[in-house]
Amino acid sequence: MKRITAFAHRWAVFAVGVVIWQLTTAAAANVWFPTPGQIVRRGWELWLTAPSGGFGLSDTVFEDILPSLGRVLGGWALATVIGVVLGTALGRSRTGMQYVGPLFAFFRALPSPALVPVFILLFGIDSGMKLALIVFAAVWPILLNTVDGVRSVDSVKTDTARSFRTPRAQWVAMVVLPAALPKIFAGLRLSLAISIILMVVSEMVGTTSGIGYELNFARTQFDFTTMWAWIVLLGIIGYGLNLALLAVERRVLRWQPTRAALAAANTGG
Repeated sequence: MKRITAFAHRWAVFAVGVVIWQLTTAAAANVWFPTPGQIVRRGWELWLTAPSGGFGLSDTVFEDILPSLGRVLGGWALATVIGVVLGTALGRSRTGMQYVGPLFAFFRALPSPALVPVFILLFGIDSGMKLALIVFAAVWPILLNTVDGVRSVDSVKTDTARSFRTPRAQWVAMVVLPAALPKIFAGLRLSLAISIILMVVSEMVGTTSGIGYELNFARTQFDFTTMWAWIVLLGIIGYGLNLALLAVERRVLRWQPTRAALAAANTGG
C-alpha cells in the first residue's frame, strides 16, 4: 500500500503538469508549441505504425532510434571502462593527479560540441566520430569520481590489508573498488545524461539518420509537432536509462546500510 501511495504522489505532479501544458497550448493555439495530445499522436504515427499499416514498429525505430541508442550505450560503456580503469590507477597513485590534473582540467573545460569539427577531421563523418565525441565528453565525471572514491577508502581498511600482505590486485578488486562504487555510480549517472546530449549533437552534423538528424530535419521543415515528438522521446529515453541505472545501483550497493535505507525510502518500502 505504501508503494502504491508513493507511486501516486510521485506521478501526481507530472500529471498536473501535463494537464496544464495541454490547457495552455490549446488556449494559445501557437504553431510553435503543439499540445501534448498532438505530440503523442504524431509520435504514434512515427514509431508505432508499421510500414504496411496498423500497429507495429515503424522503419524509423530501426533506422534512427536503435542506432542512436547503440551510440549512446556504446560510447557510455567505453567511457565507463576508460574512466574506472584510469581513475583507479590515478587514485591509488600518490603523485599521478599532480602531473595530469592541470591537463584534465583543460580538456574538461572544453565545450564538447565545439570539438565536432576536430573529431570529424580525426575520425571522419561516420559513427566513429560520434562514439569518440560521446566518450570524450562522458569520461570526465566517471574518471574524476573514481579518483575521489578510490582516495576515500577508509585508512583502517588500508592498514588491515597491509598487515595481512594482501596482493595488490585482490586489494583493489575486493576493497578499493567496492568502497568507491557509490561515487563511481554518481559519475555514471551524470555521464549517461551527457552521452545522450552528445549523441544528439553529433547526429546533427553530416549524417542522414539518428534522433539528432530527425530532430534537426523536422526543425528545418518547420514541422514543429514532429520536432517536439522527438524531444519528448529523448526525455523518455533519458528517464528510462536513468531508471535502469538506478535499479542496478540499488542492487549492487544493497550491502551498504545507508544505501538500502535510501532505496527503501525512494520506493516507499
